Amino acid sequence: MSAPQQQQQPSTGRITYRQDLTPDLAIIRISPSDGSPVPDFKPGQFLTLGLKLDGEGDKITNRAYSIASPPEQKQYFELYVKWATEPVPGKFTTALFRMKEGDQLYWRKPAGAFTIEEKRPDGTPDDRALVLVASGTGLAPFISYVLHLKAAGSKRKIALLHGARNAKELGYRDLLEKIAKDGDIVYLPTVSRPGEPASQGWTGHTGRVESLLVPNGGKSELERALGHKVAPENSMVYICGYQGTIDSVVSILQPLGFVSNRNKRRDGSFDIKIETYG
Repeated sequence: MSAPQQQQQPSTGRITYRQDLTPDLAIIRISPSDGSPVPDFKPGQFLTLGLKLDGEGDKITNRAYSIASPPEQKQYFELYVKWATEPVPGKFTTALFRMKEGDQLYWRKPAGAFTIEEKRPDGTPDDRALVLVASGTGLAPFISYVLHLKAAGSKRKIALLHGARNAKELGYRDLLEKIAKDGDIVYLPTVSRPGEPASQGWTGHTGRVESLLVPNGGKSELERALGHKVAPENSMVYICGYQGTIDSVVSILQPLGFVSNRNKRRDGSFDIKIETYG
């Protein structure tokens, strides 16, 4: 995920929690070193981390990661991080994955525009269903969305679609299944490599996440779960993930009349908001 240049001085933080889901996938929490509360931010924004890498002296290298925790959580930022190992190991994520609880790093205040659209161009509330489509760690901002909207008592219908290579990479699965059981969201996970050992016992959907949007027998899996047709009039789609995922989802939705924020209508309206991740 790319981030614009930021001018404010970095703050110091420390890793207060780490959960390794797989050898190259982890949930990491970072708290301000001085004990101050996390600054205000909007769900969907990112946190820029800074590290001094081996062989680069005092230079601070920065990388941006979407925040998975909601803004109501003031003790820490939670990040959902993939160790970049292909085609070669990434220097930054390699250094980050070597860190443990208690280690210090730098951070800059949250920023970014991949936030929830609450109003239409004419100022009226946008109460359309939120369809959140994520591949891999592109799930992170949507965890913040869901937890924030739940805390705020929002009545907007939410459908979260998450695609991963195998079942162990379906981060936050237990949390999302619980929230779905409570009736607050529709949760549709899918794995693209069901034959891998890490998918043993998986009986859910298979294929890439965009396959959940493709009509099969007249309806898509998403439409079956929602109980109605998906159209710009009733649904606002957010996509966060690999460029291939974004391109595929847009190509499926465009014939249905959906317009992305990268090509808005003349009145400024759009039905798909995009964030490239990974």
